[in-house]
Amino acid sequence: MSIVIDSNLAYLQSRLNLSAEKLELYQGKSIEEVIEAEAAAGNQLAIQLAEELLTNVNLLIEIFKLADPNNKFIILMNMNYQQLREFLPLMEHEDLVQGLMFFSQDKLLSMLEHIPSEQLVKTVLEMFSEEEVIQLMPENQLDKILTSHELDKDKVLENLKSIPPEYLAQILETALGKEVETKNSVEMVNQINNLNPLEYKDALTSLQPTQKQQLTLALTKENPELYQLFDARAYTKMINTYKQKPELVKAMNVIETEEIIKMLHELPNDLLSIVITQLDTEIFAEQLMDKHPELIADIIAG
Repeated sequence: MSIVIDSNLAYLQSRLNLSAEKLELYQGKSIEEVIEAEAAAGNQLAIQLAEELLTNVNLLIEIFKLADPNNKFIILMNMNYQQLREFLPLMEHEDLVQGLMFFSQDKLLSMLEHIPSEQLVKTVLEMFSEEEVIQLMPENQLDKILTSHELDKDKVLENLKSIPPEYLAQILETALGKEVETKNSVEMVNQINNLNPLEYKDALTSLQPTQKQQLTLALTKENPELYQLFDARAYTKMINTYKQKPELVKAMNVIETEEIIKMLHELPNDLLSIVITQLDTEIFAEQLMDKHPELIADIIAG
């Protein structure tokens, strides 16, 4: 592990009270070599500095220029997968989300299909209005909602009253296999209510697409949890057709941090290291001291 220390020689000169001659002598040397040489020569400042590097966060940041993401990256690239993962919960949510840009759109959509349904819905509704979701949703998905056992039948019947009577007559005739005598909406809705389960299902699924969308939208507005009944694959196909990766990643900001971290676990070590370079420098240094003092020793050794 090697962090170039040329920019730190001035600090070492000041901290260890080095002469110009010694400074020239130490050109190209590692931090450890400089400190060890000075300590061996009886420089008490060097002995003190060696001890502080393992306990003083600000000193660690200063001497290794940890505010520079490149220096963080050099350190991180010497860590294993498990060590890198320990940094992710320390990061800001927005920085974690930006790390998703390293994935392809196909990969992001695949991962979206495996997050909790309520978080997927929140992500979708960041990109599409409720009306757009229903309009773009395949008809078989609307049928899935309208025939779900989780749907309140009374709510369905109430909203059917807003469907034009000619369409109610049409679905009743489809279900019953004969012409409907009445054209009164209330009476027809009562007849739909009295259909057996199979006939009832046939009646709802035979609605014209526009009317089916109207009914589904009314029901989802009353009960937004119904959006979770749509297949995840239907949502990701919609996203893939109409949105680009930057829009998708921006929308994924609503996903819980824990789920974002799970996604980032799938990045290779080099890309994961780049993501972690965005971690607050002081927190980064504290994590090194608390969890990886051996790495600090390796850095000092050069």
